[in-house]
Formats: sequence, C-alpha cells, structure tokens
Amino acid sequence: MDDAPRRTVPIKIDVPSDREADLHHTKNQFLDCANQTSDWAWRYDDYYITSKNKAEKALYDDLKTEHDLTANLVQKAIRRAIEAVESGVDKLKKGKKTSQPVFESWSVVYDKRSATFNADHATLSTINGRLKADYVLPPEDKREETPFSRYYESDEWDASHATLQYDEGTDEFYLHVTVKQSDSDEEHQEATSRGEGTENGVVLGVDLNVTGAFAVTSTGKFIGSADYLTHKRNKFEKRRGHLQQTGTRSAHLTIKSIGSRFSDWSLDWLHNRVNELLEEAERVNADGIIFENLKHIRENIANGSKFQQWAYAKFVELAEYKVEDRELFVDFVSPAYTSQRCSCCGFTHEDNRNDKAFVCQKCGYEVNADYNAAKNIAVRYCGYIHRGQKSRGGWAGCQSALKSGTLNVNGEFSASA
Repeated sequence: MDDAPRRTVPIKIDVPSDREADLHHTKNQFLDCANQTSDWAWRYDDYYITSKNKAEKALYDDLKTEHDLTANLVQKAIRRAIEAVESGVDKLKKGKKTSQPVFESWSVVYDKRSATFNADHATLSTINGRLKADYVLPPEDKREETPFSRYYESDEWDASHATLQYDEGTDEFYLHVTVKQSDSDEEHQEATSRGEGTENGVVLGVDLNVTGAFAVTSTGKFIGSADYLTHKRNKFEKRRGHLQQTGTRSAHLTIKSIGSRFSDWSLDWLHNRVNELLEEAERVNADGIIFENLKHIRENIANGSKFQQWAYAKFVELAEYKVEDRELFVDFVSPAYTSQRCSCCGFTHEDNRNDKAFVCQKCGYEVNADYNAAKNIAVRYCGYIHRGQKSRGGWAGCQSALKSGTLNVNGEFSASA
C-alpha cells in the first residue's frame, strides 16, 4: 500500500467564460454516472457490490455510450461511487446507520490521465475537449508561506490527482490538488539498489507542419499530407465561393450541406492520422508523445488559414483524448529554435534550414528538416527531465525514440532489439 504523506492544495482557477458551461455539463454527467453506479451497487438492504472491477465491467460500456465524458472520467465516476458504497458497507458492519450514497455536491475527480498539472495552469478534460485554466495566485513575493509554494511548487511533492469544485456564491472554480511526497533520499537509494524507480521513460517527439507531411515523428514516421489537407480545403472554398456568387436559396442550402460534409471528412481524416501516431508510439514502446506548445502553433501560422490552426489544435486535442485509454501521455515543450538546431551536434543557426532541407553548417549533417525538428522536440523534453523537472511518469531519466533505438541526454544510444 502507498502510504506516502499527502497534502491537499486548493488553487483558484481562471476558467474562460465561454468554457464555464462545459465544466458545469461535465459535472452533471460525472455525478449522473456516479449515481447510476450507486443505484447498481446498493441493490438490497443486505446485498451490496463493492468490487470496482466488477462495476466497471458491468457499467462502463453503457455509461460511456450515454454520456459525452472521456473514458477516464467515466471510470473515475464509477470508482468514486464504489468507494462510497464500500465506506457505507463498513459503517453497517460496525452497527452504524447509513444510507445509499447520493452524489449531489458540485465536484469532478481528475487524475493525471484526465488533467495535466503545470506550473501556472492546468488542463482539464470536459465533454467538449480539453480546457486550459490558469491558476489565480498571489504575487511571488507573497507566495512563500502558502500551501502552493510549500507543496505544489516543491520538488519534494508530486501532484497525483485533484477534485474540481465550484463556489456558487462567488461564481468561482477551485482545483483541490492532492500532492504526494516523493521518496526520501534514503528510500530512493534503496529503490535504486533494487533497480526500482530508475527507469528511463521513452518519448516520441512530433513536429506538425503546414506543408509536406502533416506530422513527423522523432522515429522518422511521416504521417499524412498537409498539402493534401490544404488541397481539399481549397476545393471546398472554391466551390463555396462559386455558390455564394449564385446567391439562390438552393445554393445556400448546398453550401450548408457541403460544409457539413467537409467538416465531417476533416475530423475523420484527423482521427485516422492520430491513430497512425498512436500506432507508432506503441510500436516503439513510447511512454509519452511530445508536441511544441499550442500557443506557438497559433503564432506560427497566425497569418495563415484559420483552418490550419483548427487542424493543428484538433489533432493535438484528439491525441490527448485518445491516450486516456492507453498507457501514454501527451506533453509539450517550448518551440524555440527546434527548426534551426542540429539534432546531431547541437549547433543552432538560421542558415541550417532551407525549407524542407536541413544541412548543419558545422558538422554537415543532412536530413529532412521536419524530422530534425521532431528529434529536437523529444531531446528538449528529455533535457527538462535531466535538469530536474517533474516527469509525467515519475522517471529518473528520459530517452528520445529514434529510428533504430533511443538516445538519452548524455548522448548514449541504445539500439532497438
């Protein structure tokens, strides 16, 4: 049993006004799943079901079909209800009075698969995709003695899960983050001597593009064609423009019809490309998929198509959603100079890249520029872990997945078996 010390850190979050409804609807569906589970488990006065595995097998498929929640949130709702039922059964065994659990208070339970806990913000799964919420914190000079500073920001504590709550009186959202104390030095040394807790996580870097391959991985996998996606979009725009010039009611109805078909086609295309990415990640036994941060994606094509911005963001959102059913995570790194840095020797210069060609001006390394950038993305994430940043998997080290093996930050290459 994990008996590491824990603390709960309440953090006020700034939810965009246009996403508040998503959280309220997510809460409604989460509580509904929990209450349906409670009804199923608290069957008779003398017969109760307290097995989480049995409950998930019996209820998950129907609840997932009935609700718009991600897989992880459905699972968390089931487990929350079973834990409450189990607690009630314990009370009955001790001769105490209790009744079937009913879930009414505003709350949603998140763990690391349905939320990410970052330095200044969290991302939360909702019925309408991921939501980014910035933390509302006191100034740094007044933060020193707060629970946020003592526990959340400390390298000695790791965020494990959280409960989202809403204060109706103030119309404010709070994330109550549970942090767990990391192993002490002595415990860590003992674990190291046993070969535990020192594994290197493996990450797959991904570079997204407006031209050429839509996505390129650090293993050299070229996924989809951004040019083809743009071509399909241009054909749609051309036909829509022609119909708009016609101006008839029939033309207007046709615009709506082809717009809906193109939207469905685009989403299906992105789903299939994400599936290819996940297959590649699983092929190389990756633990995580690493992208450049989404803010950079928007800035990178700020003067380009809004459709391209949507496609980038939707691709990442779908990846975040799909990994919740797998032993994978999605994370992000700063994009600074990933396209100009040589992934072979580290030399960084703007002349290294010329469109899709990359030729290092120092060591002469020649490679596809997008593939080079994808490797840099993976290496940068590993560098963060090497310098002591908290890893998503609790690793002691990190390796980037390459074509024929893995590479760590010390330049040590391990060939694939």
